[in-house]
Amino acid sequence: MLDASMARRFAAELIGTGLLVFFGAGMATVTFGFRAFGSSVAAGLLITGVAFGLVLTGLFAVIGPISGCHINPAVSFGAWLARRISLIEMVGYWIAQMIGGLLGAMLLWGVLVNSPFYSRSRIGLGATGYNSLSLLHTSGGGAFLIEVVLTAVLVLVILGATRINAVAPAAGAAMGVALALVNIVGIPFDGASVNPARSFGPAIVVGGLALSQLWLFLVAPLVGGILAAGAFLLFSEVGVGAGARAQPAMTMAGAEEGVPEAAAGRAATTTPAMPPGSQRVVSGGTTTEGGAGQAGQGPASGQGSASGQPPPTAPGRSASATPPEGNRLKQSAATSGSGETIVV
Repeated sequence: MLDASMARRFAAELIGTGLLVFFGAGMATVTFGFRAFGSSVAAGLLITGVAFGLVLTGLFAVIGPISGCHINPAVSFGAWLARRISLIEMVGYWIAQMIGGLLGAMLLWGVLVNSPFYSRSRIGLGATGYNSLSLLHTSGGGAFLIEVVLTAVLVLVILGATRINAVAPAAGAAMGVALALVNIVGIPFDGASVNPARSFGPAIVVGGLALSQLWLFLVAPLVGGILAAGAFLLFSEVGVGAGARAQPAMTMAGAEEGVPEAAAGRAATTTPAMPPGSQRVVSGGTTTEGGAGQAGQGPASGQGSASGQPPPTAPGRSASATPPEGNRLKQSAATSGSGETIVV
């Protein structure tokens, strides 16, 4: 049964994928369909790639806390293989993303059709393709290979950037930069899909040759997602093993309490040890601790406590007199972590 939380995530993926296709494919259409890049193809590649990256970065800030901002069936497939989402969630994400891609393409077409210079058969809709649809006239095999490699890189970056201890702003920036990079590299070869939903929507709306080549852009990114998930799991296992070897040693007492030796050492230095015969002075009063100075231990303590008088002193010597040189005790003061003064 579809609960409210899952419905929110599916809706976020649908909207996010639609916006990615609308802005990203829209920029590709304006740049390469209308030849807005002028005399510099490199400028067109750069601006289109950056547009895709900026859209993903902005969407991550909005729907990242809701659904993770996959907006790409290959990313959802990799997340499922990495055991981050369930099979039911992955299927739901796929359906939402495909619908979102189609709606985004239809919205883009609805905007462009109002221009007298637009022709669906001539301008297209930013659709991906190979052979005659490629700037470099890349073959089908070359397009398949470049899609696998670029998608694997993109999904691996996204899985790494969205791990548990990752910083959210850095994750969004890393995802945006990765998508921009793979688009800049891949557009000359086949239009740079790396996202089945991004190719699905425009191909359905445009039809023709783009639709007949759609199968490649549905299959190749999923293969890339498999490779990315395998590499991510491999790196994660290696990291866990190295982290286990780097754990600090445990003391016997710390092992029982689950406290590392380093923490136990810090705790031990918080309160200085009380040497025998020392006195702890608290708020002007003297509390005798340690050695023969503890109450109820030793003859001196017994004499003082039984008569209520201080222990007798030698004739001719005051209680504060300095003992002979052989018995002289060094006096020192140490301040504990709680502000108490210890006199030895």
